[in-house]
Amino acid sequence: MAERVLVAMSGGVDSSVAAARLVAQGHEVVGATLHLWDYPDDGSVRGRCCAPEDVRDAARAADALGIPHYAFDRREIFRQRVVDPFVEAYLTGETPSPCVRCNRSVKTRELLGLADRLGASAVATGHYARTRPGSAGAELWRARDRDKDQSYFLHMLGPAVLERLRFPLGDATKAEVREEAEKLGLPGAGKGESQELCFVPTGRYDRFVAERAGDRLRPGPIVDEGGREVGRHEGVHGFTIGQRKNLGVALGRRAYVVGIDAGRGRVELGSPERLAARGAVVASAYLHPSVELPCVCSVAVRYRAAQVPAAVEARADGRLLVGFQTPVNAVVPGQYAVFYDGDRVLGGGVIERPVPALEQGAEA
Repeated sequence: MAERVLVAMSGGVDSSVAAARLVAQGHEVVGATLHLWDYPDDGSVRGRCCAPEDVRDAARAADALGIPHYAFDRREIFRQRVVDPFVEAYLTGETPSPCVRCNRSVKTRELLGLADRLGASAVATGHYARTRPGSAGAELWRARDRDKDQSYFLHMLGPAVLERLRFPLGDATKAEVREEAEKLGLPGAGKGESQELCFVPTGRYDRFVAERAGDRLRPGPIVDEGGREVGRHEGVHGFTIGQRKNLGVALGRRAYVVGIDAGRGRVELGSPERLAARGAVVASAYLHPSVELPCVCSVAVRYRAAQVPAAVEARADGRLLVGFQTPVNAVVPGQYAVFYDGDRVLGGGVIERPVPALEQGAEA
């Protein structure tokens, strides 16, 4: 049945083809671009969803498809809900996943509000994911293209929201989408893939955080497993658990970041064995209403990480305890643990801390 659909258009190939498919299906399509971040309008930053030319490319794609297009300024909301927490997380020794926060607290929320204002019953995006009906409401499923699957970033969406979302590319591969865009002659069909965060196109997160941290940067010691100081750093924001390169010290052997103590400004290096975790404590968790705890599932501890079998149970403090069937390396605070049953997404939450494999005792 045809419906009015608001399509999130970033100016890239995926969202343009998503809009084109909905038009071809006979829906009344309205394009919308959220202006989230600013870059110099001099061509120095290209291929990012927030770069200036992308708003123009989205408008050009909408024009080619014969649909209306609107741009909405959400820069302040994006700064408050995504960028500021991103900076704060790094300063506290975590490694955040801002794309999860953005999809939850900015894109989905704002697009649904705009859809209501524009009389659209549904919102479509270019995400590679799928929805299916379930006994407890709409469910989120992984995409057909495993290399592009983005269900990890959408794991927190509940049935009421999923009922209104459309993912036209869920059963497509990236190659098919690219070919379709070229055949349709859509603007942006030849754009490359963005590999970095939209607001940190250089990939230098440490510099980005330092520029915004002011006087909150705290230099401190880099220590080995015995607590001996082996170097100094300019702030814990430059490190993440599992990091091996650019440590600023040479120990004569392989060393990894195995601990970050933001309170004392201390970074601890150690052997790779110290990175093995037998579980994780997960906070701020969301589970689909169909999920009953305890449960056995598979879990991914970061985007594109291999899924591993795990048992999930509730703790008395409201957090979840995830026990891995086999140890997992570099379980990083600030990242998300996302739970799956085959291709079905069960939910997930933010990793508060790993449970080291070397730690004795059953309680975490």
